[in-house]
Amino acid sequence: MSEFVIIRGAGDIASGIAARLFRAGFKILLLECLKPSSIRTKVCFSQAVYDKTCEIEGIKAKLVNKDEILDCKDFIPIIIDENLDILNYIKPRALIDSILAKRNLGTNINMAPIVIAIGPGFCAGIDAHAVIESNRGHNLGKVILSGFAEKNTGIPAEVKGIGAKRVIYANDNGIFKAIAKIGDIVKEEEIIAYIDNTPVKASISGLLRGIINDNFEVVKGLKIADIDPRISEYENCFSISDKARSIGGGVLEALMYFENRNKNG
Repeated sequence: MSEFVIIRGAGDIASGIAARLFRAGFKILLLECLKPSSIRTKVCFSQAVYDKTCEIEGIKAKLVNKDEILDCKDFIPIIIDENLDILNYIKPRALIDSILAKRNLGTNINMAPIVIAIGPGFCAGIDAHAVIESNRGHNLGKVILSGFAEKNTGIPAEVKGIGAKRVIYANDNGIFKAIAKIGDIVKEEEIIAYIDNTPVKASISGLLRGIINDNFEVVKGLKIADIDPRISEYENCFSISDKARSIGGGVLEALMYFENRNKNG
């Protein structure tokens, strides 16, 4: 068994988990798809898939191939592997499913000595050893050892009284081209991007916290941008979110719980 903790996904929540575990001394391997659709690109290690390397709060990630993984030091390796093919080469210390697809995309409890899943779509004790609550509220980050996390509401959490309207979804299929960038202050109805020749307008006034990568081939209904109505929160665009830190803490707790239990019999 290797010392690696494998994390499926490298979006903002997965990146928060990876950062917390990496700082705690764990060796991390991130798995991503060929074209990640993360919008909070300044705080997603998935950006290394496009840029070959990226850095979040002083932690670096680099895109590598499977033959380079064991030689990686002082940074988090990331590989393109949607189907967990790496399990044919590396037997991980633990496996964490942080794709946040709201359903299980193939993770099962027998894939590693410790399997942890984030959010809805998994049953603790059947699909994974533990599930971490991902819904904002009193139980965010809670370690669930039996049963399910809360169901997906489909409604973004409110910020300054604004919920669904602060998230922008593609209104058409096509190639995305951004006009605004993360950290910009935008006005409601201002054009912030185009999908082919169709303008994408800001749904509210505020701080552009996330926007999908240029030249991404979007489909109608895909989340493509996120606006924070609090223009004072500029620095938050470039740091791990409170939600990701909380979930990362839950993962660390679950990981240590099972490792100590296994060690002590």
